[in-house]
Amino acid sequence: MSEQSLLDFAQFQAILSAESVQIHAAEVHGVLTGLVAAGYEFENTDYLAMLNDMFNQGEGFPVAVKSAIKQLYSEVWQSLLDDSFSFKLMLPDDDDTIAERANGLGHWVQGFNLGFGLQQKDTAIASQDVKEVLSDFSDIANLSDEIDEDEATEQAYYEIAEYVKVSVLLCFSELGSAPSTEDKKTIH
Repeated sequence: MSEQSLLDFAQFQAILSAESVQIHAAEVHGVLTGLVAAGYEFENTDYLAMLNDMFNQGEGFPVAVKSAIKQLYSEVWQSLLDDSFSFKLMLPDDDDTIAERANGLGHWVQGFNLGFGLQQKDTAIASQDVKEVLSDFSDIANLSDEIDEDEATEQAYYEIAEYVKVSVLLCFSELGSAPSTEDKKTIH
């Protein structure tokens, strides 16, 4: 992992808000992860232009946002390539309400499916397991906003979030492409 500290949800959302960029941090992380898990090549730098088009009407992001997105992109790659399975979903903190966390998870899986679809236009090459993951993620993105603040809901949230994390690793292991040896020096 890099020496630089990892961005968390609150930090990234604060950068977006400070620069008046109206997107959800979890969704951006989901899009980047979806691209990478579907086989996006590390060398490809089109992701910034894609995100500009999707979330910012084609306008260039402010420097602070662009820098944070680049850092996030690098962190996604590092964590997916890490043998110790350090990959984590960028979601609201456990101190936030279950409704806020569930909303963040919905944005995250929606973003993942969007990024995955942008990269992997031919779903025929995906295994049945990956197709099932994408379908499940669509269902998760459409979960009700009316959520009870109780222990059963908390437990369900953690189980769904863990399922999403493991599913991302499955997609990446099947379709992701590891950077060439030269590029690995760049991201470590």
